[in-house]
Amino acid sequence: MSVSHDPRRRVAALSIWRGPVEPEPLGGGITNTNFLVRDGDRRFVVRVGEDIPVHGVMRFNELAASRAAQAAGVSPAVVHAEPGILVLEHIEGRTLEPADVRARLEQVVALVHRAHHEIPKHLRGPALVFWVFHVVRDYAHTLEEGGSRLRHRLPEFLAMAARLERAVGPIELVYGHNDLLAANLIDDGERLWLIDWDYAGFNSPLFDLGGLVSNNELSAAERDRVLELYFDRPVTDELRFRAQAMLTASLLRETMWSLVSELHSTIDFDFRGYTEENLGRLDRAFATFEEMDGR
Repeated sequence: MSVSHDPRRRVAALSIWRGPVEPEPLGGGITNTNFLVRDGDRRFVVRVGEDIPVHGVMRFNELAASRAAQAAGVSPAVVHAEPGILVLEHIEGRTLEPADVRARLEQVVALVHRAHHEIPKHLRGPALVFWVFHVVRDYAHTLEEGGSRLRHRLPEFLAMAARLERAVGPIELVYGHNDLLAANLIDDGERLWLIDWDYAGFNSPLFDLGGLVSNNELSAAERDRVLELYFDRPVTDELRFRAQAMLTASLLRETMWSLVSELHSTIDFDFRGYTEENLGRLDRAFATFEEMDGR
């Protein structure tokens, strides 16, 4: 296998290292192939991945977001970038679990709020918009064209998306991370860092807040606390309903993301199992939305 087709050898061959390195695979990535590199007394994370048009992942956008997030004090420093490669300073710390997020809501929400409002001050060049309802409609075309095993459910998904989009209504525009998994938060012992900007783009804050709630299994009371912390005011029924609509939309997008990945991803991961897991979560969230809508 040539260096260009072997991610590990490609990382080892980068000209930025001070001496020979032995890249160590990092687990957990289902969009990129990631490595930890020890170069002398320093450590780096190297993300290897090309554009993924079916998911709207464009590496110029990830790089711009990563640099702006660094400047905003939200993310680790960008050390090097070239086509298909992003090298970041390694943060010595612990990746959060959902239980950690639930225990540290004030810190997590403060970091998300800072990212939303400070990163745009440092962003350079063209920027993407991440509008979940466009993403869902585009995924529906991809799934139909690819003969997805669940293509018979696409009309149902699109009708759900239209109803949720109406419920969300007019939005505030911020710069969203758009993939708020616990694994994208790191605690270095003194503070939290937010990493991985593959899906970054201007969006409603409700999308990140909905992802934070759904991805980390927050209770209804914890959901309200997230909204109170972020917006710094008591939660109204109207805000709670709009937030539930966007939370449900985030799960619809995650389900369809996984279905598209079933067709197109070359990464070794149980996407079918992930689809089924998210379908269950989506059904429960939509039932809650319908209950709130009927009150």
